[in-house]
Amino acid sequence: MSYFNKERKHAPKPKKKFKMPHIYVILFIFGVIATLATYIVPSGEFKRIKGPEGREMVDADSFHYITSAPVGIVDFISIIPRGLIEAGEIVFFTLIIGGMFMVLRRTGIIEIAVDNLARRFIYKSIFIIPVLTTVFAIVATLIGTAELSLVYIPVIIPLIIALGYDSITATAIALCGTVVGFTVGVLNPINTGLAQKLSGIPVFSGIGLRIILFIVVLAVTIIFIMRYARKVQKQPTLSSVYEDDSEKRELYQHITEHAPTKATTRQKWGIAVIFVFFIILVYGVTTQGWFMVEMAGLFIFMGVIVGFVSGLSTQTICEAFNDGFKDVLMGAIIVGLARSIAVVLEDGKIMDTIVHGLGSVIDGTTPTIAVVGMYAVQVLINFIISSGSGQALVTMPIMAPLADMLGITRQTAVLAFQLGDGFTHIFYPTSGYFMAALAIGGVSYTKWIRFFFPLFIIWAIISIITLIIAQLSGWS
Repeated sequence: MSYFNKERKHAPKPKKKFKMPHIYVILFIFGVIATLATYIVPSGEFKRIKGPEGREMVDADSFHYITSAPVGIVDFISIIPRGLIEAGEIVFFTLIIGGMFMVLRRTGIIEIAVDNLARRFIYKSIFIIPVLTTVFAIVATLIGTAELSLVYIPVIIPLIIALGYDSITATAIALCGTVVGFTVGVLNPINTGLAQKLSGIPVFSGIGLRIILFIVVLAVTIIFIMRYARKVQKQPTLSSVYEDDSEKRELYQHITEHAPTKATTRQKWGIAVIFVFFIILVYGVTTQGWFMVEMAGLFIFMGVIVGFVSGLSTQTICEAFNDGFKDVLMGAIIVGLARSIAVVLEDGKIMDTIVHGLGSVIDGTTPTIAVVGMYAVQVLINFIISSGSGQALVTMPIMAPLADMLGITRQTAVLAFQLGDGFTHIFYPTSGYFMAALAIGGVSYTKWIRFFFPLFIIWAIISIITLIIAQLSGWS
């Protein structure tokens, strides 16, 4: 054997780097774990009663164990299709957003808007981050629609790319801004208002502390996003989505190097129609209780009418919708996969058992430890109940009387719910609108977590400190 063959034989093999599995694999594994849990965790349930405004809520004193109902092989095979069906509103909304935005791109209106805004901020581009993040946070903290990030992301991505940043920056502005507003919930009826009503305390009471918390968390969030954005602007290759953004950069990054783009008469009419639809959207969401189905229907008409007014043919409009559907299809499928985990827990009758068990863990502890425990419980529960109002209806009838027994004010228990529920909406892959938003932004879940996790830890530290202060001061 030659010297070179010996060297080759004894040469150390290169170590394989760990690669995060595809999000489909991650969610499937969670589905398997949930299925196995139905064979281990005893089945149980709370009685449901009518709560505020006719909403169904649990009776905290009614928990009882029932006959075990483990998920069988046939049921397991069907959980993904059923997840897609049960998450149909979000799936459909995601597809329509993608289609509608592609129609707007075909009209040229998006490019015109980006050109004008990019020129306005060309020498002070970093200020677009605090402006947009604050606006999104204020809207969410007043009306509680974090799902509007699905609308914001496709609108601001071209602008953010044109100013030299990346898709993560745009996605973070929309997702972090809305979730900060939603979570702190200064006047948010969906989490703050409902949880306080369920807990028997005046709705929107304790607003002073929430305003202070809103300012602190928003400032920290803006600084975090700005630091990342400056790094990417100085050295674009440091962006984890640098290659993914290549097509977007080609479309938008050099837009200000050309002569200003002027809108044609038909495009001006198209822009006017967009503003009309936006007014209708705000009216419907704030006064008529519109949600994803109504908004999706409005966006279909918006895409078609704006396309016609701007001069597109029916063929072009239909093809644009199809292309938009393709762009966000993966996100729509992920939403269904995420929902399938909750389907398993509901079929196996163990979701109520898990909630009851987590609530029992903090019973008997000191008030300061208990309030942190309440926060931790809400963080864990949000993995399986990803709806803010849904989690309030299940947990607050349990947590409010438990707070009385532990010497915690109900106001503080509500805040523990808000902070434990809200911030995890853009962390857990079981959050449907969040996964749809990542798909629309063109950011993979693993790349988002690498970017977002440090901020999530900072939010958690601020949350715990705030809850301890609230408890020690007797905030009510």
